[in-house]
Amino acid sequence: MTRVVVVGGVAGGMSCAARARRLDESAEIIVLERGRYVSFANCGLPYYVGGEIVEADRLLVQTPERLRAALNLDVRTGHEVVALDAAAREVVVRTSAGEERIGYDALVLSPGAVAARPPIEGLDSLRVQTLRTVEDATGLRERVEAGARRAMVLGAGFIGLEAAEALARQGLATSVVECAPQVLPPLEAEHAWLVQEELTRLDIAVHTGTAARSIVTGPDQDTVVLDDGTRLAADVIVLAAGVRPDTAVFEAAGVVCEQGALVVDEHGRTSLDGVWAVGDATVSVDPVTGVRRPVALAGPASRAGRLVADGILRPGRGRPIPQPLGTAIVRVGEVTAAMTGANRAALETAGIDYRTVHLHPNQHAGYFPGATQIHLSVHFRAGDGLLLGAQAVGAQGVDKRIDVLATAIRSRMVVADLIDLDLSYSPLYGQAKDAVNLAGMVGQNVLDGTLRLWYPHELERVTGSALVLDVRSRDEYSTGHLPGAVNIPHTELRDRLTEVTDAASGRPVRVLCASGVRSAIAHRVLAQAGFDSASLSGGMLTLRAALGPDATRVLTTEGEPAHA
Repeated sequence: MTRVVVVGGVAGGMSCAARARRLDESAEIIVLERGRYVSFANCGLPYYVGGEIVEADRLLVQTPERLRAALNLDVRTGHEVVALDAAAREVVVRTSAGEERIGYDALVLSPGAVAARPPIEGLDSLRVQTLRTVEDATGLRERVEAGARRAMVLGAGFIGLEAAEALARQGLATSVVECAPQVLPPLEAEHAWLVQEELTRLDIAVHTGTAARSIVTGPDQDTVVLDDGTRLAADVIVLAAGVRPDTAVFEAAGVVCEQGALVVDEHGRTSLDGVWAVGDATVSVDPVTGVRRPVALAGPASRAGRLVADGILRPGRGRPIPQPLGTAIVRVGEVTAAMTGANRAALETAGIDYRTVHLHPNQHAGYFPGATQIHLSVHFRAGDGLLLGAQAVGAQGVDKRIDVLATAIRSRMVVADLIDLDLSYSPLYGQAKDAVNLAGMVGQNVLDGTLRLWYPHELERVTGSALVLDVRSRDEYSTGHLPGAVNIPHTELRDRLTEVTDAASGRPVRVLCASGVRSAIAHRVLAQAGFDSASLSGGMLTLRAALGPDATRVLTTEGEPAHA
């Protein structure tokens, strides 16, 4: 009989244990979980705090009793692994009754991650807590129901923003602090600003580019002191400043680690014979950039657990664990933000030559009631158009498009392949040319030279060396434009090319409109007339979002529309 011991439950560990049982009815499968709950919806915790999930029992996916009845798993909660003896093939387990040693034929490590604790004076205040366990969620909701009035969230990543929304939903005056220049640091700046605007609409105060320096404990509330001198009162403080792999015990036992994460091969095997690992605590290779890093997401952990079980019980037949793209999604108020693959910072760090297109199509047919824009960006490799990453923000339809693009990246499609994807269409759900199809069309135009783009980060250089041609209507122009821009609506451009020639005086012409559609048309007119022309990617919508709070300073509404 084979004995498989799994350390840690939830996504990776329980997926492995369940698959192992389905493969081998005779195996002895023991799951060791130090907490009270072995299988719970950790991604649902913020929604219990916010009251959308009413009963805490709804967070429990499985119980030890149900797992024994259904799968004959020996699930032992309250069992903390404190040591690993690889030579003896045993783990040392601490329980309320003392320590014991448990032998194994195959050991699967799924220890997960723990909250990172930045060096903040006073972080041990009783008003500070994390949001990673069922106990965390129930404790936080108890504080809310006991009359908490002010909340502070340290960290504006996915969990931080979900926690902030949950607390604000419960009526607490809520603030978020993020040391990065923007919320959701993995998002491109032009997308992150749209999320921050929604936080502001929800009356959540956002403090970016600063960090908590200290927490001063008081009798009724604490005071969080920021690096910029701001002092904020709070009776609830949620620490959501990231996570680190929980691997000290196993690294001490000789498992090779990188920056605290367990190193595994393509089948989940560690450096120790008979020991596998899955989940948040393992090193994954980014399939786009090649960067080695942990990926703290439930989906990849669950899928890896299944494949590790295959590797243990079907040696030589298990498929390799796929390299996770890091596809992720979050709801903030009425806005959804999602991403897959690499962002610009990762691509530039990896030295990959890439191009980006920005689009703002509706999520379904514009003539059908309820149409809203999806703010979409897609990165692809210069030269061959290999898809590298995508991000989107919008009220509806974001999840569908990012999931399609994640599938395309996994399949190593090039941007032109997106044109041909046969996606479902009805006025209620999409357009005949879906947002994904449009991304392919624009991307292919960029690759073959039909469309030349300029970007918000080039604004200073462009305004200093080129004629900026704004081809929006006069009314649109008056709502905000770049100082010195010449306004010629795109429908008049063909008849006014002489004016453009005079105004440019030999300079390049850089065109913009609201979303990039009309300026692309204008670019084709200008390019075929011999001008050095380029169209602003995503138009004024992208420019405003990229400028963020600086938009009111950079753009002007003064004066009559400038004419060539």
